[in-house]
Amino acid sequence: MYDVRIDELRNGLDGRYAAQWRRLREQCDWYRTQTPPSEHPSASITYFGPAAANLALAFRLTGNEGYRAEAARWISAAIGFPHWGKAHMPDHDLDAGWLLHGLSLASGWLGDDFELAAELRAKLELQGSRLYEFAVESEGSWWSSSYWQNHNWICYTGLAAAGYALGRSDWTERARSNFATVIELLPADGSDMEGVVYWRYGVPWLATYLDLLQDQEGLDWWKRCSFLANTFSYRLQQCAPGFEENIDHGDCHDRRSGHSVALYRKLAAAYRIGEAQWLAETVSERFFWREAYASGVRPGVMPEAYLELLWYDDSLAPVDPAQSAPLSAYFPDLGLVTARTGWDDEATMVSFKAAPGGGHQAWETSHKLDRERGWDTLSAGHHHPDSGSFVLTSRGAFLAVDEGYSNRKRAGDHNLILVDGQGFADEDRYHVYKEIPYERQAEMVDVLAADGMAHATARIAAMYPPELGITRLDRTLVFTPGGRVVLLDHCAADAPRDWTLLLHADWPIEYGEEIALRSGSAQAWVRLHTSLDVEPAVTEVEANPTSSTPSLRLTRTMHTLRATARQTTMATLLTTIEPTSALHPTPAAARPLPVTHGHAITFTDETVFLPDAAGRLDPRPPAAAGSADGQAIAVGADSRSRAGGGAQAGDCDGLAIRAIIQTPGRRITIPAEHTQ
Repeated sequence: MYDVRIDELRNGLDGRYAAQWRRLREQCDWYRTQTPPSEHPSASITYFGPAAANLALAFRLTGNEGYRAEAARWISAAIGFPHWGKAHMPDHDLDAGWLLHGLSLASGWLGDDFELAAELRAKLELQGSRLYEFAVESEGSWWSSSYWQNHNWICYTGLAAAGYALGRSDWTERARSNFATVIELLPADGSDMEGVVYWRYGVPWLATYLDLLQDQEGLDWWKRCSFLANTFSYRLQQCAPGFEENIDHGDCHDRRSGHSVALYRKLAAAYRIGEAQWLAETVSERFFWREAYASGVRPGVMPEAYLELLWYDDSLAPVDPAQSAPLSAYFPDLGLVTARTGWDDEATMVSFKAAPGGGHQAWETSHKLDRERGWDTLSAGHHHPDSGSFVLTSRGAFLAVDEGYSNRKRAGDHNLILVDGQGFADEDRYHVYKEIPYERQAEMVDVLAADGMAHATARIAAMYPPELGITRLDRTLVFTPGGRVVLLDHCAADAPRDWTLLLHADWPIEYGEEIALRSGSAQAWVRLHTSLDVEPAVTEVEANPTSSTPSLRLTRTMHTLRATARQTTMATLLTTIEPTSALHPTPAAARPLPVTHGHAITFTDETVFLPDAAGRLDPRPPAAAGSADGQAIAVGADSRSRAGGGAQAGDCDGLAIRAIIQTPGRRITIPAEHTQ
């Protein structure tokens, strides 16, 4: 496999590919110091696959028999395991997929005269047959037909690699049929419902399959896959300011498990994305070893050395995203809105989301397939009950935080609203979207995301237990160009309820004259502009992130602000969050202004106007017909749009105004098409 590419690489190991070759040989040196287990460990053995591939590629490139001997040591251990995988679905899941892929590549690169060649091919035949038979027998359930998640991509890529190595066309044809469906059903905007950490774990396998297909069958599916073409934009916009850490929506082991140099290289090469080339180089030079040792994802980034070399295209110049990437973005499939004041370490950023389970594409298509075929295809266990929640970072620290990874997923572990102490219906389990009614969907509406500003409304009433009688729960979030956040929650039910706003932080929240979130060099003032009962709480979250290692436990302690409107059928919660420096804080500035209809919050240099519960917005003071110069107006998709500067109060007549954001001294132009 990859014969032409390997010949090209061999000629440049001491030149154009010297840095990537150094990575590969250092990884091979590391294997030499390790002792593969002689008996199958209780934990995952996925790392055997890339170990074989790294060592075999080093041999193929150099002819150094030491690399082939070391590969034999690792491959012999893998051959000796009666099954691939022990604690969870032996022979039928991730361990088998990883090993089939890596050892199949190694089989070709080590040659027919490799001392274990016959034994290796026999083992690949055995394990491939087991995985293939399981895929056929389980069609319509679990990973065999779960088109939107990593188990499907990993297992079918492993099967394809073994099929190419052994000439098993039945295996390669089944894999090709599966991926033909996958690339049509994945969201075109590139967003991933499994979150950034599983993006870096799973999406490289989509690229791996398309690369194998092109190498072995000459089929170029890169342009057919809109998801892969656009997914770097999603990943980039989920970088926390400074690029090193990641926003942790979905199941995320930690905030340092989000980068894959290899995948960035492949996306850069396939789609000519200079920003992906820049991020690959930046991670390699600045973040790689922190990622390698602080990441909770295994096997992790170090074993990807062979792919970093195979996938590197030095003809593409890097492009700094700070010079080219937008400061705001919207990914409609996942209902994900992001905005930031900049890309540097000191910048402030928000990420806000709301969508059906798995995102719109997966939700709609899975229900259609399941109805027509009697299947169960969604498998969105890594997607949290977090519609309406947000994450806020500033000055290199996380202020309003997400829970990370959990097995028993709850809305209350996110920055959301509890109703009579309850979160979403059918939660408190791993897969909270499994077998729930089709109508139970959240949606993001009235979205404006441009020039470092965002406005969006998450409609989430349908997600709560029907017996609560919730008729409305709409959360509007505004992120201003200055990095302030305004939250407006409109809540209504058919009987009096307690409405509790939750705000989670990594460190204890300070309650005094002002409420303060503090973390490292950052802090934020939190002001509740509604009369609420405030109490502190501690939220504990625990998870086992992999069924293949039952003993592994991740724990998380969050410090929680609980602010409750007691026993009312309707509640309007207006909240502001003002990031500042924890070392040299500026005073909180948010205060309400009187308006005829709606709500107004001023921060001295910025003012935000939002509508009342009836949808009315008139920024004039009640006793005067004054005007308010607005620099941006966000309106609903079903009404006329206004954009640009100089908006006057009179301009509101006849328009379904969703917000006016004043930014004196700065002109912000928002194209109408940005309002969705």
